[in-house]
Order: sequence, then C-alpha cells, then structure tokens
Amino acid sequence: MMRRASLASGHTLLEFVIAIALGLVVTAGVVALYTSQRTAFGHASDALRIRDAGLSALTLLGQQLQMAGFVPADVERFSVPPPLFGCSGGRPTGADSSSACETLPSHSDGVAVRYVGDNVSTWPSATGQSTDCLGQAVTSNNAALGTQGVQVVNRYFARLSSSTGEPELYCEGNGKAGSAQPLVEGVERVRLRYWVAGGVSALDASAVTADQWAKVIAVDLCVLVRGAPQARRLRYVDCDGASVLGVDTRARQAFWRRVAIRNQAEDLL
Repeated sequence: MMRRASLASGHTLLEFVIAIALGLVVTAGVVALYTSQRTAFGHASDALRIRDAGLSALTLLGQQLQMAGFVPADVERFSVPPPLFGCSGGRPTGADSSSACETLPSHSDGVAVRYVGDNVSTWPSATGQSTDCLGQAVTSNNAALGTQGVQVVNRYFARLSSSTGEPELYCEGNGKAGSAQPLVEGVERVRLRYWVAGGVSALDASAVTADQWAKVIAVDLCVLVRGAPQARRLRYVDCDGASVLGVDTRARQAFWRRVAIRNQAEDLL
C-alpha cells in the first residue's frame, strides 16, 4: 500500500511537457499583449505630438498673419512696404523694403509679416522696446513713426534643423538680421495661398503681383507635420488635399486654417 501511494503522487513526462507548453503559451500571450500595447501607446503618443505641433504652428502663424498691417491708434499713417510678402517653395530674404525669395529644399512656402509694434502689440523687452517673433528688441526703423512705435518684420518658413535633422518652423525677426531660430519642431512644410480683394480664388505667392500684396484680405494656411518612424509607409492627406503615400515610414498630418487679414480688409473697404 505504501508503494502504490508513492507512485500515484508523482508526475509523468507527458504531464511535464504539457505544463511547459501551457506556460509558454501564456508567456507568449503576455509578451504579444505587451508588445501590442506598447506599439499602440507609441502611435497614440506620436499622434498627440503631431497634433500639438500642428495646432501650435497654426495658432502662432494665424496670430501673426492677423497682425499684418496693424498700426497703433496713436501712430499716424505712414508709407511702408505691403503688410505681407510671400514666397512659393522658398523663404523671404533681402531688405525689408525690397524682399526676394530663396528656394528651400523642403519646398515649404515662406511669408514675411509686417506691422507696427509698441508695448501693447508686442511683449516689451527689458529696456521697454518692442520685440520681434524671437523676443529681440526692435529699434526705431521708420522716421514717420518717431518714438511711438517701430516696424516689426517677422519671416516664417520651415526647413530641416542642421543640428537635429528634424523639420522645424523657423522665424527670423528684424530685431537681429540673420538670426532665424526654430519655434515648433516637426513642421515639415508650410503652405500659403492668398485671397486678393475682388479675386475669385486663392493664389500661390508666385501668382501674386507686386501691387496685389497690399490687397491681400485673407490667407489659406496649412502646415504639414511629420512624426516618428513607424513600421511601414503610411498614407496621409497633404496640404493640397491629395492622398499621398509617404516617402518614408513616418506618420504625417496636415492642419488647415483660413485667416482674415483684418487690418487690410478695413483699409480696402
């Protein structure tokens, strides 16, 4: 009787193999669940970063476009270049009074926004001066303004960072020429189309004539934001509304907004 009890309490090789197999199945399930959850979390985080960058860029550019042509009430009218100047597939360069375009490898559009700054329309510097998009003090640059305000010129465009290799939205202010700095990471392209008073459709910058820049009353703004690499190439809708297969495995999303140039519209009424 003692011998039979001892034999009955042992495990066979078959039972041992079955137990190991069940353990491996459970472990594989846990690993697969962890991997899928980690991948889903990564995609969700990347989508959130893309959305945050896109909305930040839209807000920043939209606010600046709305400032175009602004003149404080205590500054009398004066003669300056048009409030806006844009480039198709390039960035504005040259003197503020005679802007030109420099082609960008990113094919991103660029725009120069001009308005009169004071301590209300811009954040004052430590010395109480008006500032540009980078917080740099802008000194008086138009005799007609006297000490009441200064002409602020901010130039926006998107390009790859030379240090990180990531696309970014840049701004160069006239507080310090040649001092373009990144503002929003991930912005791969800026697309701008302009509505001219009396026009029936929006125009690319290359189609806007020199005398029409003073008649722009609205801008169709789009920013294309690039995310982190994924497992495969993904489709996205670009700034022209076309469905495009990505050239790499990075996720992309376009964000749109139409901005009224309020100061211009008032002048043209």
